[in-house]
Amino acid sequence: MAQSVLKAQPQQEIHIDRNKARFDLATRAFGKFMLALNPIVVYFFLWAPIVLLVVFSFNSSRSLARIEGFTLQWYSNIFNDIAGTEARFTTTIMLQTLWNSIIVGFMATLISTVIGTLVALSLARGNYPGKRYIDGLLLLPVVIPEITQGISLAAFFAICFEYIDNFTGTRIVPGLHTVIIAHVAFSISYVTIVVRARLADMNPRLEEAARDLGANEWRTFWRITLPLILPGVISGALLAFTLSLDDFVITFFNTGPGATTLPIFVYGLLKLSVTPEINAISTIILVLSTVLIGISLALQGSSAVRR
Repeated sequence: MAQSVLKAQPQQEIHIDRNKARFDLATRAFGKFMLALNPIVVYFFLWAPIVLLVVFSFNSSRSLARIEGFTLQWYSNIFNDIAGTEARFTTTIMLQTLWNSIIVGFMATLISTVIGTLVALSLARGNYPGKRYIDGLLLLPVVIPEITQGISLAAFFAICFEYIDNFTGTRIVPGLHTVIIAHVAFSISYVTIVVRARLADMNPRLEEAARDLGANEWRTFWRITLPLILPGVISGALLAFTLSLDDFVITFFNTGPGATTLPIFVYGLLKLSVTPEINAISTIILVLSTVLIGISLALQGSSAVRR
């Protein structure tokens, strides 16, 4: 039997450049440190101004340069027509702007929730030409800058009102109605995205079983589909209301006389000076928005757990 002879290969020496190895290890350590530091820096720049605003709303000094103590005086002032000499206003005007914001938010939420839910059902269950393009168009209000959308809506209203004036002789000016339509225009996309995500996780066999048992499309929707997607619908509605309540840019370009909302009112006060009362109003808006967003996320989370 032939035996194979294995020849021993000469061992090669491995030379390690210690300086280069130290540099590589230091580079990796620095990279890991920067990756860990990056979210901390980002969140600091995002949240530090908001935290300072809340802190100074409880500061006993009117100066924004130093902190002297804790007080609730500024929250009391905004409901008692006291705002210092820098930004005097009446509580009645502030409450009227708040009421305008609530009206706009409620109407925009109601309309956008109905339309957004129907559009989500159409995209999730329908199969028709142009569906992909409609899906893409729905993302435009989410990705385009608010100032672009605000200016485009203002131009759209100006053209429509001019045509109505020329044909009917009726002069229409911007007001709460234009603000509501503008808010509906961008709220529909958010409602559709949330409801469609809920529909994607829903088992379509439940609807098929209802139809097999004799239920028509309308009864299937009311008895099966709507109860199952209701947490998503409520979450989308709360998100739309929060965005409407906080919106400034789009509202600024489409508002009119007597249609001042609370963010526009606060902006008007900032033209004079930043007072502790303005910090208190902004803190109240921040807390309200945070609560609404928290409820929306909780509803989405509870529906996911049940699934």
